[in-house]
Amino acid sequence: MTKGRIEHVNLTVSHIERSSALMQQLLGWHERWRGPSQNGGETIHVGEANTYIAFYTDRRDHAGQQKGRPLNHVGLLVDDLDAAERVVVDNGLKPFGHDDYDPGRRFYFFDWDGIEFEVVSYA
Repeated sequence: MTKGRIEHVNLTVSHIERSSALMQQLLGWHERWRGPSQNGGETIHVGEANTYIAFYTDRRDHAGQQKGRPLNHVGLLVDDLDAAERVVVDNGLKPFGHDDYDPGRRFYFFDWDGIEFEVVSYA
């Protein structure tokens, strides 16, 4: 059997610069690439050497997207959960669902486009 891992997630957002900046602040990531994409859009890849999130935007109306259809949430691993929560709050977003159970502590937040993120720390 082959061994694998998630290399990237591609998310449609309304403002790629804002989403990119949030992940750079929250995770210490950097912009890996940016360029034109399908349907007259633009994409920014933000991440590390082997893992990233592609933030995509185009000219179509995506107002019909709903949480959980088909995506439930994106899980992000951090080493300092309290510092990560400050970044979320400082960006005008509201953390919720704080919990502490094996294997770590966590909270959730919705971004400006209704995408849910789970932030977890195993420290």
